Amino acid sequence: MTIAATFLPRTAPSPLPPIAFVGGGNMASAIIGGLIQQGTPAGTFEVVEPFEEARAKLAKSFGISARAEAGEALSRCAVVVWAVKPQTFAEAARAMRPFAASALHLSVAAGIPSDSIARWLGSERVVRAMPNTPALVGQGMTGLYARDGVEAADRALVAQLLAPTGELLWVDHESALDAVTAMSGSGPAYVFYFIEAMAEAGVDMGLSPEQALRLAIGTFTGASALAHSATEPPQVLRERVTSKGGTTYAALCALEAADVKAKFKEAIRAAQKRAGELGEEFGKT
Repeated sequence: MTIAATFLPRTAPSPLPPIAFVGGGNMASAIIGGLIQQGTPAGTFEVVEPFEEARAKLAKSFGISARAEAGEALSRCAVVVWAVKPQTFAEAARAMRPFAASALHLSVAAGIPSDSIARWLGSERVVRAMPNTPALVGQGMTGLYARDGVEAADRALVAQLLAPTGELLWVDHESALDAVTAMSGSGPAYVFYFIEAMAEAGVDMGLSPEQALRLAIGTFTGASALAHSATEPPQVLRERVTSKGGTTYAALCALEAADVKAKFKEAIRAAQKRAGELGEEFGKT
């Protein structure tokens, strides 16, 4: 299996064609907000969002007049971004299909297979994306898979559209997206979990909650930045911090004795398994 990472330069983008978003929640807002910040006019976007509160937020944040349901105005859009919950995708696709016959489709819905999306929409121009929540601050990690009907120009357009959210990584086989979902899609929750545990330990050792949280977040931020810029693998970086008989050694020995690494791997595999189940559950309609 070949996996290629794409690290996009922060240069001025070319003008984008009209883009429709089906679903106007956090992920749609992250993409729209990043593009608007780069100079894309708010009029570029058409948004279908059934919830009034979310439509009001889009209007306040970006000056976008979102609509409650699909309509003829969406026919002008060259790209449709599917930012809906898996359980509502099929219904939304049926409503949108008459207005999206020639569009490129980009799905950020977890688990829904591209076979189902292509069938529901009557199009082979389908790209599946698995982003994560750091996209909200431009530090996301998104895995991407393109069906055979997606051309090079379509891939380039998707890359341009998602550039403000962070880094992109294309995979050759759709099944790899379940692993992407388990690692980076769900991954921020694992990081928050360990930050939470570190902060609680700091309080137990006498630090204030504010001090403990600041130390925990700062440590994860710095270690991640070092791992990102280093040429050595994480194992080597870990070994450099670990002197036999020292404090780090004592902590790592406790983790190994509790079999934390093996349990953590099991947790990630559980997420991968659930990603596949979502596709089975919601992709058969």
